[in-house]
This record gives sequence, structure tokens and C-alpha cells, in this order.
Amino acid sequence: MCSTCGCNLTPGNRHLLEPPVKATRPGTSPESVLGGLLAANNRQAEANRARLDAHGILTINLMSSPGSGKTALLEATIRSMREELRIAVIEGDLETENDADRIRALGVSAHQITTGTACHLDAHLVAQGLDNLDLDAIDVLFVENVGNLVCPASFDLGHHRNVTLLSVTEGDDKPAKYPVMFRASDLMLITKVDLLVHLPEFSTNRAETFLRRLASDAPVLTLSARNGDGVAQWQDWLRRELDGYRALTHQKRTLTPRIQPDGARPHRAENPQVRFVPVPGASDARIQRR
Repeated sequence: MCSTCGCNLTPGNRHLLEPPVKATRPGTSPESVLGGLLAANNRQAEANRARLDAHGILTINLMSSPGSGKTALLEATIRSMREELRIAVIEGDLETENDADRIRALGVSAHQITTGTACHLDAHLVAQGLDNLDLDAIDVLFVENVGNLVCPASFDLGHHRNVTLLSVTEGDDKPAKYPVMFRASDLMLITKVDLLVHLPEFSTNRAETFLRRLASDAPVLTLSARNGDGVAQWQDWLRRELDGYRALTHQKRTLTPRIQPDGARPHRAENPQVRFVPVPGASDARIQRR
């Protein structure tokens, strides 16, 4: 559990502590109780991933600070790929259905999850979202996580890829300041690059250098959802990931995201041990046999 915010407990897993578990019970501590919640999350994540794989749905977790352009990215993606891909979205916010309404206005199914006080989505919440979508009508599912550069990187949702957005308005040193989040990235998207003319202090090269200092080999793309710069490269990345994922599911294999041990540690739980099997020609070794 985070030492201050208590974010392991969400509307999705609160039922696991009903009736409430008292830390004064012999052999029980806050660490063991909340460690159990993270273990339960990981079990639910595996069930989610098996369910998604059964339908062949590549699922991408979008993470960033608030206002980095996740919803604008989704809108640009839907407009440019609606004839090619069947897209659906699970939206995560503390309150309101504002972002889901923006997606629905484009004719795409969107399920809004309001977390109340929880600063991230978890696998139980995503499972509820899946229950509200027609999984037979989806090629790519985007999960727009709660805007937060800390906790979302620590929780497996049952998804396949993590995409972290870094807006040029935030500063190019965010990968250095929030290493857990950016180590978890399978792709870093530098967004709102149309504003670079007004922000000469932001260097895309410096942002990538900070990412590489984390020993990350994740690709970096620059993009503006407003004027379309870089959208074609983002589309190409999506196509490659979907093609690779489909090839793996035909072999009864799947992809798992980069969930960070450093991120799980503050949540007072041990990382589950999962054996990953490299596949020749795959983009990385995080490929798991079913």
C-alpha cells in the first residue's frame, strides 16, 4: 500500500475486505491484508487477460499525468482508424463521465469507471468494464487509466501493452522524476508537439535520454492529436502490435505488460513469479505461454 493514500483499496476490490479485516487480529497486519489485495488483483488480471485473449482483443493501457492528451489521442485514433479497427474504450476517472461522452460522440463504445478516491484502475474494475462491452465486436481495447504518474504502473489490469504519454507542457525530465512509470512503458508518446514552438525549453532528445538512462529500450514517438503530426507513426505501431499479438494468440501465447517491482514494493506486496518464454522475432521477451 502507498504509505499515504491507501490506493490499494478501490471500488473494485472493496468487497474482498467485507467484513473489514482488523489489523489487531493475531497474525494480521496492514501489510499482509493489502498484500493479499494485490495478489487478488494479479489473479483477476490473469483471468481478464485470458478472457481478452479468447476474443483476440489487444488491450492497451494508456497512462500519464492529468491533461497529457490521452482522450485527445483516442479521438484522433478513432477518427483515423475507424474503418480499419473496431475500437472500444474503458475510461477511468475519479468522477464524471466527460471522457466517455467524448468517445461515445464518435460512435465508439465506452464504459466509464469512476473510482471515487482511488488514483488508479485495478483488475477488478476492468473486469466490470469488460462485462459492459461486446467483446465479440472489438479488435483493440484502450484502457484510459486515471491521470497519475505513480500508481497505475504498479497494477496489472490483464492488458497487454503500456503506453505512457508525456506532454511537452510537463517538462522533459519527467522520466527521471517518475522512473517507475516510464520503466513500465512499452511505448513513450511525446504529445502536444504542436506547442513546441512556444516551449523551446522542452527537448524531445533530452526526454528520450532520460528514458534511456532507465535502461528502457521502449520506442519513442512524437505526436500532435491537434494537427495530426506523428499520427501515422502511431498507427503503424498499433498495426505492428496487433499483428504480433494475433500471431501469438494463434500459438496459444500472450503478451504481458511491464509491471514494475519497484512500483509494487510501496504497495506492500511481492511480485508474482511468472515464467516468460522468448519468441524469435518478437518485440521483447514478455511473452507467456498459456
